[in-house]
Parts: sequence; structure tokens; C-alpha cells
Amino acid sequence: MANEALLQVRDLTKHFDIKRGFFWGEAAKVHAVDGVSFDLRHGETLGLVGESGCGKSTTGRLILRLIEPTSGEVIFDRVPIFQADKAEMRRLRQRMQIIFQDPYSSLNPRMTVEQIVGEGIVIHKLCKTKAERRERVADLLHKVGLSPEQMNRYPHEFSGGQRQRIGIARALAVNPKLIIADEPISALDVSIQAQVINLLEDLQEQFDLTYLFIAHDLRVVEHISDRVAVMYLGEIVELSDSAELYAKPLHPYTEALLSAIPIPDPTTKRQRIILEGDPPSVIHPPKGCRFHTRCHKRFDRCDKEAPVLREVAPRHWVACHLY
Repeated sequence: MANEALLQVRDLTKHFDIKRGFFWGEAAKVHAVDGVSFDLRHGETLGLVGESGCGKSTTGRLILRLIEPTSGEVIFDRVPIFQADKAEMRRLRQRMQIIFQDPYSSLNPRMTVEQIVGEGIVIHKLCKTKAERRERVADLLHKVGLSPEQMNRYPHEFSGGQRQRIGIARALAVNPKLIIADEPISALDVSIQAQVINLLEDLQEQFDLTYLFIAHDLRVVEHISDRVAVMYLGEIVELSDSAELYAKPLHPYTEALLSAIPIPDPTTKRQRIILEGDPPSVIHPPKGCRFHTRCHKRFDRCDKEAPVLREVAPRHWVACHLY
């Protein structure tokens, strides 16, 4: 399916150098992302899930080249972005946008809504006149459920849900093909989350968008995603169509995550899988399978040999020695 992919990620790796010890002695590395690979097809939504600190957001920022990788390759719309020069990256970023997690810190408090949403339009010279740009901003605000009359207001005059709608309008302003939604509802009230998810789905259909949806709430991911990739300690451990993954999870970590989702029907019983201990250090990840220190199905091979992500059923990939 690689020839159909809008985005191709190959062996993407990011290690952050840190110093520690007496007077900044021994150097160490944080293994934030280790060998992540996947494809994202045009018009698709891929959910990227896992515990906090597993490397989800770092993966999103690497794809946008907001941070530079240690190694690996990202090809967007047939262009290898890590080989692109500054001018070409400027053109690429018009087609790749991000919705940030925190609607409070991601908006400049000194700028009006018109300036925030219209900034990308100015940078990429998408409108010829100020009147045309103002009309474009008004139309975007209307599409995300805000009144165009609010464009002269500042971020502090809006609620969290309204601020996130402004962030969505800002991402849409430059006509992108790909939007990376980095936990876009985790900072919002539960009563607002469904509204924002429904808005994102409507906008995807209206603007023919492709989403990489990063989240830790598996209920939300099930609702919005066509496929789901599960990350643990910098690696993808399972990747499958959404319906298949939720009906038949194969990796023990995915099973544990799904067992924690509350079931609305009180008569339905499901075994809760409690993971042992805390996630291992990202500075010294375990040898072999990185999940073996907490896995309820581990055996001798797991602590010696790292499993390879492979296709064990049609469109269902898993990194586990059980398969």
C-alpha cells in the first residue's frame, strides 16, 4: 500500500542527549522514539495511542520536522522531508499542520482571533488583500462553530473548547492535506470532547483531510480512527484496523489497555488486566521485548530477544513472540 500513502514513516528514531552525575559527568540518552514505521493513506485517520511518555507526541513533531530525528525517514506526498531545504519545508508545512493539546498555551494571548487564524494565510500569501483575508477568517470561524463577530477578541475571552476551535481554524487556514491532532481533547471538559470530535470528523469529510490522531483515551480513538497503532516505550507494538484491534487485540499490552475501558452495561463482565510495576526507564529500556517486565504472558525468550513487528493476519501487525 506504500504507493497509495500520503505519509510514509520508516524506522523513525529520536534519542535525546542528556547529562547527569556529578558536575554534568556521564552522558546518557533518552530513547523517545525507536524505529517507528507506518503508512498513512489519503483521507484516512490513524490513531496513535499509548501511555504518557511512550513517544506519541515526539513522533508527531518529528513528522512535521519541528524537531530533527536521530535517524529514519519521513516521506510526505512523495517528498523526503528530512532532505528538504528551508524553502521547500516552508512549502511543505502549508500542507502539514498540527492541532496542539493545550488550547490555553498554544494561542498567543497578545493576538486577536483574526491575527491567530490569519497568520498562516499571511505567511503563505494565500490572500491578496486584507479584506479577502478577513473574509477567509470569518468563513473558517463559521465552519468551526464560532461567530465571525468574535474575530476581534483575544484568547482569554474564550472557553477551553472555543480556544481549541480557534486552533482548529488556524490549522485549516492554509488548506492542509495532513493534520496531526496531538491529544486535541485531553485538556477539555468531557461535555465538550464529543463536540470537538464530531467537528473534526465533519471537517475531514468537508476538506478531504488526513489525520494522525494522537491520544491516550482508547474510547475516543475507537470512534474516530480507521486504523490504530499502539505504542509502548518508543516502539509500535500493534497496528491494525480499528474494528479488528478492539474486537481481537493480540499484544498483551493492548489487551491491558482495552481491559481498562469502562463498559456502559453493568451486567457485562470483563476481566481487568492489571499491569505490574511502572513503565521502565526510557534511558535504559529493557533488553529483549520492552514490555516483558510488566507482561502477564512473558516467557524466557521475551527477556532475551526483541520481537519484530510483523503481519500475523491481513492488515494486522504485532510485535510479540506469541505470534
